[in-house]
Amino acid sequence: MDNIRLLLLMALAFVSLLLWEAWQKDYVEPQQTSAAPAAAPAATGSDNAVPEVVAAQAQDAPGDKAPAIPGAEPDRGRLVTVRTDTLRLVIDTRGATIAEADLIKYPVSVDQPDVPTRLMSRDPKDFFVAQSGLIGAKDSPAPTHKALFETAQREYRLAEGSDALAVDFTWHSPDGIEVIKRFTFTRGRHAFQLQQIVKNGSDKPWQGREYRQLQRGKPETKTQSLMRTFTGAAIYTPEEKYQKFSFDKLAEGQPNIDAKDGWYAMIQHYFLAAFVPPRGQLDHYYGKSVGPERYVIGAYTPAKTVAPGGEASFVSTVFAGPKLVSELRTVAEGLDLTVDYGWLVFLAKPIHWILDQIYAFVGNWGWTIIIFTLLIKLAFFKLSETSYRSMAQMRKLGPRIQALKDRYGDDKQRMQQAMMEIYKKEKINPLGGCLPMLVQIPFFIALYWVLLENVEMRQAPWILWIKDLSIKDPYFVLPVIMAVSMFIQQKLNPAPPDPMQAKIMSFLPLVFGFMFAFFPSGLVLYWVVNNILSIAQQWVITKRIEEGGKA
Repeated sequence: MDNIRLLLLMALAFVSLLLWEAWQKDYVEPQQTSAAPAAAPAATGSDNAVPEVVAAQAQDAPGDKAPAIPGAEPDRGRLVTVRTDTLRLVIDTRGATIAEADLIKYPVSVDQPDVPTRLMSRDPKDFFVAQSGLIGAKDSPAPTHKALFETAQREYRLAEGSDALAVDFTWHSPDGIEVIKRFTFTRGRHAFQLQQIVKNGSDKPWQGREYRQLQRGKPETKTQSLMRTFTGAAIYTPEEKYQKFSFDKLAEGQPNIDAKDGWYAMIQHYFLAAFVPPRGQLDHYYGKSVGPERYVIGAYTPAKTVAPGGEASFVSTVFAGPKLVSELRTVAEGLDLTVDYGWLVFLAKPIHWILDQIYAFVGNWGWTIIIFTLLIKLAFFKLSETSYRSMAQMRKLGPRIQALKDRYGDDKQRMQQAMMEIYKKEKINPLGGCLPMLVQIPFFIALYWVLLENVEMRQAPWILWIKDLSIKDPYFVLPVIMAVSMFIQQKLNPAPPDPMQAKIMSFLPLVFGFMFAFFPSGLVLYWVVNNILSIAQQWVITKRIEEGGKA
């Protein structure tokens, strides 16, 4: 097979693979689990719906009229602000619902360093809230996420020198049932505890269960086709591991399973919100649609009975923050899988670990990528040397190949036979020059997903004009340098004997330069450095062989 033709096919395969990966992450979701559910959640168009469970019905607190969400009736609760060193939350006293969540340490953009990223919002255009409540059995009143709670203050703040902050919301029924919904925050963390404490001051047993759910609308933001990442729901169970569910799957009632020791979340690029039930507790996971363009992923617990004068509590962990692997691993098993590297995870994880180790020394992600590229080149130095030697020998045979072309003219079959005889006599492998590119493509794609998925790269500067390695070069300097370096590499390679192939090859630097113009600048930086190092190595080997020495 012609070396140049193989290069063209590999380039086409490389571009197709990237397009396929982007399409897979956007439109293809895992199949639903086959586990049998204990009970199905209610599929309803009501925005205020709570799951229907066996022998339990939702009971609204006296005076409940509507949830405190945009588009509902005007009877709303009060908004309470909670601020820690990592989070700014707005909690609605109607349902003690988390209505807003700002990530203080993650600005919305480099140009707006004082404006935090808003993960959760009451805005109908980007609706995303965390709801929780209790479902009481018959004659057991319980507050759903529509119930009005009371709290002592309108604003809470984690005090200097304090490592924890507890915020209580209280609900009472006329017959003596008290429910305290307590949020406990810890300094330095995006995970916090949600506890619903039931105190039975009535003269009869209380029975009920807890539900927790994340509700959001379909995002309206459009992204570049090669930069798409999944937005939707995800769950993790020890049996089925990590699964993603599109909004359409949620509308179909998926997931619908019982599971222990798992979690469920709404994920998006760089950030997520998740509920983590306590270990060992069998929860029922459900998905559903609750109105036009509104979707829910949630779970409810087994029922508990509280004797008169007794007390019981439901406990879970809430996470609202970045996809930071080091933090996610401390919250729940498998939560770090939301940093989705696709099918090349076996390469991407080691790459991320190596990048982390380098960054710990240099403190700059741009230089980290450059050093990582040097390490990759050193790892494949001998392989590249063999390949470049093969290409240099083929380049040296250029005049003889041209003579064959002049001799045989349009008789391509005889020309190919004659070329293969020369390659065999000179002990040259015509496919040897493709090997470095072939080996590097998986590493390149794995690095692509590392740079795309890891929040550490978000807004990470390098030098001068590169202020964010996770987005395209604003002035297209690196893509231009990459195209030029590809052109120089072509000049060092043997010229294709076919004029049509030569013409196609001459356009490849422009094609790749245009395509890379929209890739993360960190990825283009890797490829530029790789090309420059390859040019240096190839030039030395080619010069030695052309001068008659050993490379």
